[in-house]
Amino acid sequence: TGNDFVIIDFEGEPARAVSERRIKRSPLYDVAGMVRSFHYAARSALVEEQARGLFHAEETPLMANWADYWYGWVSAAFIKRYLEVGRDGGYLPENASEFEILLEAFLMEKAVYEVGYEMNNRPDWLVISLEGIEHLLGPALEDEASQ
Repeated sequence: TGNDFVIIDFEGEPARAVSERRIKRSPLYDVAGMVRSFHYAARSALVEEQARGLFHAEETPLMANWADYWYGWVSAAFIKRYLEVGRDGGYLPENASEFEILLEAFLMEKAVYEVGYEMNNRPDWLVISLEGIEHLLGPALEDEASQ
């Protein structure tokens, strides 16, 4: 907002029933939600700034790289601190591989949910959730392409 920030959107996933949103889940589900929110913040700002004419269309790839850089940096910092604080809580997987698999599964679940939500509510933002899925599949697609 200029000199401050505003946090919005704590109602959960509005397309899901309240009873479903109240079900206790792994805390990593909320971590995945936060990481997806970082992606949305970066990408929606990119879309809005381009629409407002703050940069030219030919600058989109460069600006997208900066948005992705911010998203990656903020996500990594958030996850790192979350792990530092939650390490002794007894609710996180004990090894990094299990943590990564679980987090990626929750990230994919969130991104797939977002596709349906955006199709029904904000079709112009559908590209953001599709980019999230593409990003999550990226390593798998690269592995398959190299074979």
